[in-house]
Amino acid sequence: MNKFKRHENFINRELSWIEFNKRVLEECRNTNHPLFERLRFIAITSSNLDEFFMVRVGSLLDQIKVGFTKTDPSGMTPKQQLSEICKSTAKLVNSQCNYFNRSLKIALGRENINFLTIKDLNREQLDYIHDYYYKNIFPVITPMLIDRSTSFPLILNKSLNIGLIIEENDEKTFATVEVPSVLDRIIKIPSDSGLNIIMLEDILKLNLSSLFGTSKILASGCYRITRNADLTLDEEGAEDLLEAIEESIKQRKWGAAVRLEVEHGMDSDILSILEKELEITKEQEYKINTPLDLSFLNKLINNKEYERLCYKPIKPYNPLKYIDDEDIFDTISKKDILLQHPYESFDPIVNLVRQSAKDPSVLAIKQTLYRVSGNSPIIKALIAAVENKKQVTVLVELKARFDEENNINWAKQLEEAGCHVIYGLVGLKTHCKLLLIVRREKNGIKRYVHMGTGNYNDVTAKIYTDIGLLSSNPYYGEDASMIFNMLSGRSIPKDLKKLCIAPLNLRERFLYLIDQETKNAKIGKPAKIVAKMNSIVDKEIIQNLYKASSAGVKIQLIVRGICCLKPKIPQISDNITVISIVGRFLEHSRIFYFYNEGEELIYLSSADWMNRNLDRRVELLFPIENIEIKEKIKRTLRIYLKDTLGAKQLNNDGTYSRIDKRGKKPLDSQETFYQYSLIENDKHSSLEKTKISKTKWREEGFKVKQNQD
Repeated sequence: MNKFKRHENFINRELSWIEFNKRVLEECRNTNHPLFERLRFIAITSSNLDEFFMVRVGSLLDQIKVGFTKTDPSGMTPKQQLSEICKSTAKLVNSQCNYFNRSLKIALGRENINFLTIKDLNREQLDYIHDYYYKNIFPVITPMLIDRSTSFPLILNKSLNIGLIIEENDEKTFATVEVPSVLDRIIKIPSDSGLNIIMLEDILKLNLSSLFGTSKILASGCYRITRNADLTLDEEGAEDLLEAIEESIKQRKWGAAVRLEVEHGMDSDILSILEKELEITKEQEYKINTPLDLSFLNKLINNKEYERLCYKPIKPYNPLKYIDDEDIFDTISKKDILLQHPYESFDPIVNLVRQSAKDPSVLAIKQTLYRVSGNSPIIKALIAAVENKKQVTVLVELKARFDEENNINWAKQLEEAGCHVIYGLVGLKTHCKLLLIVRREKNGIKRYVHMGTGNYNDVTAKIYTDIGLLSSNPYYGEDASMIFNMLSGRSIPKDLKKLCIAPLNLRERFLYLIDQETKNAKIGKPAKIVAKMNSIVDKEIIQNLYKASSAGVKIQLIVRGICCLKPKIPQISDNITVISIVGRFLEHSRIFYFYNEGEELIYLSSADWMNRNLDRRVELLFPIENIEIKEKIKRTLRIYLKDTLGAKQLNNDGTYSRIDKRGKKPLDSQETFYQYSLIENDKHSSLEKTKISKTKWREEGFKVKQNQD
């Protein structure tokens, strides 16, 4: 076998993802984050695990069910992967419980925020709970007794439930009660000071006897199931894609159970019944020593009384705010503009669409939308453009997982307003981020484009690091027109001048660029690749990186999430290093640098190095040619690579460790980028031009020194 293809040279994708979620979880130990932000990290790990089991584990179980035994690049069968996933997840969940119980709850107590149990309540508080239950909870709940005449109910995906064993006429019977999601799960208990809270399910458990009359309750405990949501959609056979996806969303609630979470100390009889009825194995069970589903902590985080325990909102720099030209088109015509979110504002993109909607010279607006916010100003601007007689074409990707319902609603609104709405290509998700504005000017028709690495979402633009380019480069504009014609007219774009798209030629372009560095290294020329992305999974890309490393190419990878590549394999990946950065902001930008014999090539993209991005999605890769912008991006990459505080390094065994700081200056990349934005804000708003101190950084919600409790 080719040495680059050996199983031992690859890390399993699913285990790499668990390592990523472990890095997210570890942020909740970092006392440099404000307390509620540490809660946010532990809530994120819970939400991440839900999606992981619904999609990835659900898919593996489907493969096992049909007897699929083909191994992945790391040499593991689906059954072996599932076994290792369960073991690794059990350790992760155990760490999650320990962090919450031994660290976060204690830290909350110091802020006089206390999680109480029934045993902690005095008589007055118990009376309050009793009254609260009958006024607010009792009218909503529906108990379900499962006897010989009743089949086991369909338990809703991700719902919180209480299972019971009750004794009636000397017979043991199972019953279940859903904890109503329409009610607040965190209940505030009256107290003289601070915030004393009790969980909704604890109140319900205290009052279970009110639901089952004279029956004796022998045991009770909370449980929660996760169902398979990786539902395959037959697009070819779907006459109406929108209706088909609406139906698949409904089906998602009732997929096969893939995980069972139960509270610690759950009665064995209840467990046995749940295992049998849900067809769950012991391996798929997780005993939780905290309240189930810690994502409920997001409700606590959003308590405005405790804003001091959260980061202050970021103050992004708007590079267009201080430019004399009022006309954004004049500004873009003079030079390309790079925006690095969240340090630089998303407002110029929103304002571009808004101005285009009103500008009498604008003839058409075309845009791709993958995920947008719930109150999207861009959607409103597009609707306004239609009302102002512009030709508006919007590609709304209905298959954006877990955003389907939101996107269906937006698609209907846009259609009702008169927009030309298209739903992409059969079998492909349209993931590229592209905006095209066609304008009539004195010298003829002119096109303006925005291309980016992230979604047109004004909310996530404040918490995701992404990069976008505004340009009037005619080659970009011509290519963008051909891409939109492909999306709406199913034509194959020919002779693209600057842009590459998947699945047409993006994979080939990446392989060519890697190969050029390999060839240069083999003849003794300097060769280097730096790439930043969310994930690297694609086997062919990894094999070609191994070949490049073996030839002497220096390869530095910044991969936030999944990485199936193993660094530092003798004679294979000696020249490859991989770091991952997890911090306040979600690292989402994709940047690709190739030394190219000194004629440096820099690209931005919507795509990661994953099979799905290169083969099953419409993705965009665009070059950066402006010298000033190229220098800015090179500086960005250098800062990421010098990160000693937020970064962790991938080891050869798939684990991650902290960067060795010996002989290096302490540097947090996200802190550094934010300092630059504050300096620019101060400089352009005519404030005193002073160096942003570490004290000011802390005032904005950051600290430099990394402490671990």
